[in-house]
Amino acid sequence: MNFDLTDEQRMVVDTVREFVETEMYPHEAEVERLGEVPKEIGAEIKRKVIELGFHAPNMAEEVGGGGLDHLTFALLERELGRASMALSVFWGRPSNILMACEGEQREKYLMPAVTGEKMDALAMTEPDAGSDVRGMKCFARADGDDFVVNGTKHFISHADVADFVIVFIATGEEDTPRGRKKKITCFLVDRGTPGFEIVPGYRSVSHRGYHNMILNFDDCRLPRSQVLGEIDGGFDVMNEWLYATRITVAAMCVGRARRVFDLAVQYAADRKQFGQPIGKFQGVGFKLADMITEIDAADWLTLASADALDKGRDANRQIASAKLYASEMLARVTDEAIQIYGGMGLMDELPLERFWRDARVERIWDGTSEIQRHIIARSLLRPLGA
Repeated sequence: MNFDLTDEQRMVVDTVREFVETEMYPHEAEVERLGEVPKEIGAEIKRKVIELGFHAPNMAEEVGGGGLDHLTFALLERELGRASMALSVFWGRPSNILMACEGEQREKYLMPAVTGEKMDALAMTEPDAGSDVRGMKCFARADGDDFVVNGTKHFISHADVADFVIVFIATGEEDTPRGRKKKITCFLVDRGTPGFEIVPGYRSVSHRGYHNMILNFDDCRLPRSQVLGEIDGGFDVMNEWLYATRITVAAMCVGRARRVFDLAVQYAADRKQFGQPIGKFQGVGFKLADMITEIDAADWLTLASADALDKGRDANRQIASAKLYASEMLARVTDEAIQIYGGMGLMDELPLERFWRDARVERIWDGTSEIQRHIIARSLLRPLGA
């Protein structure tokens, strides 16, 4: 396996790194202070990304996207991981699930998402259905040529800035070896649809300015033309197009960890105690050695899983391992960086306490660490009949 970067990949890494440092870093402190991204800043980031020709890099070339393979896209996401999540969301990466759009849906949703005219958000989680997706209670009842939807979704990331939401909703039940489970259908729901409300969610200590929202459906009527894929075929759509989202989490964790490490190693070289840089003391130097080893290991796991996808392999276990290890690595690295800085590491004059807080959610969203371990263990045991 050769991960020597091609000229194109080096260009992607260098371009995104420079953009992040010049166009996002300067706004991070303000976003932390305000708890939101001023509209003009978000619009300016999106405009500059479009001008750069890097909007929708994950979408197929045939629809006007960048057409990046999984490995190159992971490298891009790794660089975006260095920046505030609230700001990097405006580097438009529409959900790949929109490639399932057909007919008029392509002109109404897919193409505007690729060009940057519209932004999407993805909604699955409910108050009583997180990891248990098939336990969702938000229900769409067939009524003639329409569906009438009632229920609630929560923890819906950046729905406050989305023009439409890709929502997975129960549309029936079926018998399974584990009892009755919900059938799921995917819908495209526009902001402003009667009976559909997007309201502020909970205040999170992680990723301030990157808001989670609550979606309320109250007799919301959706025509069948809003179904993405087939009725009751939500899992087919999910499995085909959302397969690699955990690679994004892993890659961004690696990028953020490298930024934290850069700060820690520079401080260890500059800060002097007892007449020498603190990095020369084993108590600090060994921390740095462990940190970079873990970062590199997470990086290789992530790139290997993306490479496996590009080669058409079943990479489910590798992706789960990458997401699990990278998210837990980030927690350890940010904690050790604060330890190296001492008391100053916890002060908001430095970004370390923010990275520390932000790291916590990575072990929860896009599948908890426990779910990743379940996926890994299942893939090991099923071939043996267990």
